[in-house]
Amino acid sequence: MSVTITAQYVDREIFGIVRSVARERGVKAYAIGGYVRDCFLGRPCSDIDIVVEGSGIDFARAVGEKTGRYVSYFKNFGTAMLHYEGDEIEFVGARRESYRRESRKPIVEDGSLRDDQLRRDFTINAMAFSLNDGDFGALVDPFGGIRDLAAGIIRTPLDPDTTYSDDPLRMLRAVRFATKLSTPGLQFNIVPESISSMRRMADRLQILSKERIAEELNKMLVCDRPSRAFYLLDEAGLLRYILPRLCALKGVETIEGRGHKDIFSHTLTVLDNVAAADVLAEPAHPDSIGAEALKPNLWLRWAALLHDIGKPAVKRYDPALGWTFHGHDLTGSRMVPKIFGELKLPLDDKLKYVRKLVWLHMRPIALVDDEVTDSAVRRLLFDAGDDIDDLMLLAGADITSRNPAKVARLKANFELVKQKLVEVEEKDAIRNFKNPITGDYIMELYGIGPCNTIGQIKEYVKEAILEGEIGNNFEEADALARRKAAELGLTPCKETNT
Repeated sequence: MSVTITAQYVDREIFGIVRSVARERGVKAYAIGGYVRDCFLGRPCSDIDIVVEGSGIDFARAVGEKTGRYVSYFKNFGTAMLHYEGDEIEFVGARRESYRRESRKPIVEDGSLRDDQLRRDFTINAMAFSLNDGDFGALVDPFGGIRDLAAGIIRTPLDPDTTYSDDPLRMLRAVRFATKLSTPGLQFNIVPESISSMRRMADRLQILSKERIAEELNKMLVCDRPSRAFYLLDEAGLLRYILPRLCALKGVETIEGRGHKDIFSHTLTVLDNVAAADVLAEPAHPDSIGAEALKPNLWLRWAALLHDIGKPAVKRYDPALGWTFHGHDLTGSRMVPKIFGELKLPLDDKLKYVRKLVWLHMRPIALVDDEVTDSAVRRLLFDAGDDIDDLMLLAGADITSRNPAKVARLKANFELVKQKLVEVEEKDAIRNFKNPITGDYIMELYGIGPCNTIGQIKEYVKEAILEGEIGNNFEEADALARRKAAELGLTPCKETNT
């Protein structure tokens, strides 16, 4: 146990209140876990865990009475929580845990602080600050967490086989912490014995719920450099149990001396490019499903991760052209619902958003390569709608090559496409296009009921607007609709000023 006094980290008013309650009740209390770790890393933290050698619920009740704050109780977990001056403080009794092999739900018994620290996942999360008279502010660090923190090491207090077998979610947490805590100045690494243990214990992931796995993946994706998580998952043998289709992107096949790029590494480069750009993007349309200005856009990052997921299914070698992946955008978009379903991810508008971006991610690049016509831009705006800003961010992130000259050329052309999008949108207002001619209007004008003819007329008008043959307004659309209806043998039964 270290006797390092860290008073600057326990000068919050709540810690003084906890100290007085501990004194009055004759028990010992400690701040433990993530708050302690983040103090040393200089990271802001408003989630504070207090462990008590006794009943955490009774202790929280006493703190609530002293502060006048409402306390939430979770008796099934033996925990309680209150809010105080912007912090969320959770109380739990110190405990020891044991596990059955078929479940990650522990058998819990009352224990000491050391028992509680032993059950923690990693040494850097097992450190505690004393909140007791006599050694208030002392660092309690039996496993060298402070040294591991300084060295950027993710290590378990117990033998890693025991730690990961007992609760396999900890393998994913190790990857997440190695990704989340890494900075340009200090990269966190999982110790080799833990990586080896993960490879042995990888099949234990099968006892986890898909929801818990997805929750960890989401937390990895919103890290500053999320690619690190997926490289680590692959290195530890975990990725094939979580996202096997992502594993299928690995490797380079060569025929007649011609190979394609490694799709796995390319995908992770695109993911990092999106992560670097999306927190800086101020969306023109904040109502867009994927847009949260200055915050990590989780669902845009899912789209980046899955944007080339369809390539293995359509990969072909053509002696004249080399390797081709025709249709991988459409194929990939059709795979997204199944992947989301398997991981128990939302099957609502977030799924539709990711699927749309995977389907459309090649369209802006195609405009770069071809002549940028108003018609092509209108169709892109029509298909993307309010998600056009996110689509363009993804497409820009997808411009990767080992040839700097090629990247520079494509990015310069890409800027021209972006400029053209602005010009066409200002002129034609195609984003969130609504056909000026409705089915109700046609039925009223021609005295007919629902039928295929109505769809033909509406589609004819829509295509004319997207091609630029008429303007996006009712007057021109109505005139064209009437001409088309006459060709189809319809005669107005009444005039309308609608």
